[in-house]
Amino acid sequence: MKTAVIILNYNGIELLKQFLPGVIQYSAEAEIVVADNGSKDGSAQWLLDEMPQVTLLPFNENYGFAEGYNRAIDAVTADYVVLLNSDVEVTQGWLQPLIACLQSSDKIAACMPKIRSQRNKELFEYAGAAGGYIDSYGYPFCRGRILEHVEEDHGQYDSAKAVFWSTGAALCIKKTLYQQVGGLDGKFFAHMEEIDLCWRLNARGFDQYCIPESVVYHIGGATLESEHPRKTYLNFRNNAIMLYKNMPNSYLYWVSFVRFWLDLMAALHLLIQGKPKNAIQVVKARCDYWRMKKEFKKQRKENLRLSVRKNLSGMYPGLLLWQVYVKQAKLFSKLPKF
Repeated sequence: MKTAVIILNYNGIELLKQFLPGVIQYSAEAEIVVADNGSKDGSAQWLLDEMPQVTLLPFNENYGFAEGYNRAIDAVTADYVVLLNSDVEVTQGWLQPLIACLQSSDKIAACMPKIRSQRNKELFEYAGAAGGYIDSYGYPFCRGRILEHVEEDHGQYDSAKAVFWSTGAALCIKKTLYQQVGGLDGKFFAHMEEIDLCWRLNARGFDQYCIPESVVYHIGGATLESEHPRKTYLNFRNNAIMLYKNMPNSYLYWVSFVRFWLDLMAALHLLIQGKPKNAIQVVKARCDYWRMKKEFKKQRKENLRLSVRKNLSGMYPGLLLWQVYVKQAKLFSKLPKF
């Protein structure tokens, strides 16, 4: 069985210099591939000159995270592929437990390592932590990270666990299943695309796991800072699209109604915080969702037709905001069991 570790790069030569040598050192069993999204900073030439053992896939433009990975995965010949962010520091032995997980069952489609912060290695990292979940209204959270609250890692989530979504920062997945369900949605460009992919896998009867035996460290926000207006826009727009694409009719209309008002409240909150550009992007995201909604009608119909699970693993049956702001449950372990 062949494995390819694919790093998508866009003007990230300094990140490649910092982290790529470690990926090469600790991933001897895999082909290392860098897909360059039309960088202008000399990344591609540096790879050719300094990293001849790495397979370079040069693209002539920036296809974004989602479509960039789709093109890269189509181009490699491997049974398992790892989507690895360029700002991830891997550790010795990180890859073997992930591959072993995929090999253990035909029903396991994907898995992820435990992700800790590269800047503060005692903390979990926001984008994935110890496995991703989602509530009934589309709010993602993790073991080790509830909304903006990130926990220290004391080994409290060191058990392998079935999850709803595996982070795109370090996603290990069977290539055939990735392509079978359509891969990442290129129209998302970036953000929420891996949760959308994992929802499709989950609904079609496949499982995903977090494997804490594997540990990596992620900087996070290296491409866009967490409060960048563009990131706000993509998160709100893509979250709404994701719900439309995947949620059954019996829930969609109520959830869409509630989320419309919650998103407007979020925009108002950002405005009060002195972040008018972000507030405007939330409103723009809602408008663009309604404008783009018809483009995803065919995908929604297919997703619902192929769904075989009514109760999705890792979906919290309630509103996360209620638990956090009213019940003050800011730790994963404090949430009601589900």
